[in-house]
Amino acid sequence: MQLYYHPLYSALTLPERHRFPIQKYQKLKAEIEGLGLTPNNFTSPIKATPAQLSLCHNQTYINNFLNGTLSNKAIKKMGFPYSNELVERTLLSVGASIQSSEHALKHGFSANLSGGYHHAYSDYGSGFCIFNDLAIAAAHLINTEQADTVLIFDCDVHQGDGTAQITQNHNQIITCSIHCEQNFPLNKQESTYDFALPAKTADDEYLATLKQALDFCVRIHNPDIILYNAGADIYTKDELGLFNISLNGVYERDLFVLNFCKQHQIPLMCALGGGYQRNLSSLINVHKQLFKAAIDL
Repeated sequence: MQLYYHPLYSALTLPERHRFPIQKYQKLKAEIEGLGLTPNNFTSPIKATPAQLSLCHNQTYINNFLNGTLSNKAIKKMGFPYSNELVERTLLSVGASIQSSEHALKHGFSANLSGGYHHAYSDYGSGFCIFNDLAIAAAHLINTEQADTVLIFDCDVHQGDGTAQITQNHNQIITCSIHCEQNFPLNKQESTYDFALPAKTADDEYLATLKQALDFCVRIHNPDIILYNAGADIYTKDELGLFNISLNGVYERDLFVLNFCKQHQIPLMCALGGGYQRNLSSLINVHKQLFKAAIDL
């Protein structure tokens, strides 16, 4: 199992009480090492290039972010204070999703211990997402002729609105978002397929929808690879969630996706996605279900 990780994922200095749980990446790595993984399971990513970013993002926006000339309004919408370490961390996170996708294509499975930045639009960042790593990874695989059809399967509790906007004219990138109808963003975009479930949705309804959605997307589109946003914010105790999914429900979701891809011999790349609990150990335990499922397969 190859996992992409960099210490800079958690090295961002944020204001006290900032809503984003930046320490989760470092602590999650330590937790999954306890599942029996060795240093050989972890690869340090290389930074995404401006050319790779430009596959999905407006050149002016890319330049403004890299050069530190974003407006205050744009920085506020992004959700993070601007800094050089934010630039480095962002490029490493996106680079990791690209490299993880390439590894999954060759070896069947890989994961980025970051990523899932699905609220990033082509010309601005939003909701803690600056560049849309899964859209970029998908476009890169197609642009380099490593894949013909890529499915972005988004199971974060929030709709992948930026992904939908960026890929609307990319016929080879299929987007499927299973999310909470009443949650952020207020104005939803149109994915290839949207499964908007009501607040308080519990395990049975969620898992039934998940299974139907993934089976349908694969039967219709026969993707060469699936890029999976394994958001931990579907969990019932997530503070920005609204679903009533148990910890076992999260595990069953991840196990189903991993097992489905294995059974159908479809390469799978996973990104962490969102997760918002002040109780960091509880949050990490939700993210850890993905790696428990991978080991259990």
